[in-house]
Amino acid sequence: MSAVEVTLRELVRLRARARGLELGARHLALSAQSGGYASIYRGRGLEFDEVRAYQTGDDARSIDWRVTARRGKPHTKLFREERERPVVLLVDLHPGMYFGTRVRFKSVLGAITAALIAWSAQRAGDRVGGIVSGPQTLRLLQPRARRGGVLALLHAIVQCQPVTVGEAIPGHLDGALARLARLVHPGSLVFVLSDFYGLGEAGETSLASISRHSDVMVGVIQDPLEAEPPPADRYRLGTPGAQVVVDTGAPGIVSRWRMAFTERSDRVARLCTRYGLHPVPLMTHDDPLISLRRGLARHARAA
Repeated sequence: MSAVEVTLRELVRLRARARGLELGARHLALSAQSGGYASIYRGRGLEFDEVRAYQTGDDARSIDWRVTARRGKPHTKLFREERERPVVLLVDLHPGMYFGTRVRFKSVLGAITAALIAWSAQRAGDRVGGIVSGPQTLRLLQPRARRGGVLALLHAIVQCQPVTVGEAIPGHLDGALARLARLVHPGSLVFVLSDFYGLGEAGETSLASISRHSDVMVGVIQDPLEAEPPPADRYRLGTPGAQVVVDTGAPGIVSRWRMAFTERSDRVARLCTRYGLHPVPLMTHDDPLISLRRGLARHARAA
């Protein structure tokens, strides 16, 4: 796979790798089922879940007689039903994402991560949709079942990906998040994949709104150079139209560089803590499948 751009063929081929990813997208909500006994509704067929002590109002037909005989007290079987849960992604591909110093560009990492999530959701039978925000285009995709939802998302990613160097526009992410807030239905699993350079106050408000009724995973895309400057020397940095020379050997440059990265990272961390969002660190030199597994595992332990 190219380090600077993605093709539809490459994103489709990630379907096989996504088999190693389990989103845990279907939530478990205990509620009463018609007939009187408790079940976990998820919407696609009944299966046995566990046994607990009999409670007043339980259906006598659900009593587990073997466990009752063994323990000397009535016990009830609990069942669960599966209910599909829309998986909605926001893939931020602003011009500043056309950058990377290790393994792949940030835009490529965002595309790969989105494809892995989408294929995993499709394999579980969940609907897939979302928003792809490119340098000049924003594509809105209603959640759809089967391969159609995934392929529509992948097409949009390929068409919207940046192909030239550019700068992040302050607040550019806010519009996409506002559209996302209108697209997401309660109970969805939401992934926001971005470096969050374009996040403004309005975007924070949209994230807070979404988090009130849906699980929100925040994929924070970063490159190692953003956290640690290169060895002491003079470097020409910036876009072709706006370049500056930075001397990383000058006094105070390294500390200010690290401080700027820390401030950005801390802002996203505070946002996650305040609104119950679940951060998933994504670095350009790491395997995105492993990064996703780790982030989802942390979410599962916290749930």
